[in-house]
Amino acid sequence: MGTTHIVSTEKRAVRLCFILAFLLAFLLTAGMYQRADAAEQAGLQEHLAQEVLRFHVLANSDSSGDQELKLKVRDAVLSMLEEDMPESANADETKAWVRAHIDEIEDISRKTVADSGAGYPVSAAVTTCWFPDRTYGDVTFPAGNYEALRIEIGAAQGHNWWCVIYPGLCFMDTTNAVMPDESRRRLKNVLTEEEYSRMTADTDFKISWFFW
Repeated sequence: MGTTHIVSTEKRAVRLCFILAFLLAFLLTAGMYQRADAAEQAGLQEHLAQEVLRFHVLANSDSSGDQELKLKVRDAVLSMLEEDMPESANADETKAWVRAHIDEIEDISRKTVADSGAGYPVSAAVTTCWFPDRTYGDVTFPAGNYEALRIEIGAAQGHNWWCVIYPGLCFMDTTNAVMPDESRRRLKNVLTEEEYSRMTADTDFKISWFFW
């Protein structure tokens, strides 16, 4: 009876060791996967940042009037860009064009604010800003630093609004930015197949599969 109990105990110990070893291997593999995935995501973001120009408008405050004013400035600037900016320009040419016309963009923004009866100062510049993850249709731009046309209204302490000027993810629907076919083509042309696949992958599916 004693021998049988010892054998049974040893079997349980072996099973427990096997389970612990499996869990350890799983955790190590998961950790390696996460690190590799994070490295690939960082590489994608750094490459993508060279190929896009974003648009960032910061409201004076979160009051309803200031938020409405922010959208008026957004619409006025987008109208000017859609009408005047060369359609055939690439990312570098688009950034150069916006920098060359920054005074005009600032004047349009300032006039829009003044016409609305507000006395806020307005500044516009092409600068590097940090953006969180952002999804346009089925395309996700990873969080990170990107060059952006940044417009600050007044104290610039209110909720902000952003989209992507190049490739154009602002013009078709200025309320809910979408991914036009031409913008999708431009992205495909400057990214590798793997990078583009990562941008269009089903993130929810990948996360649920990983933690299943």
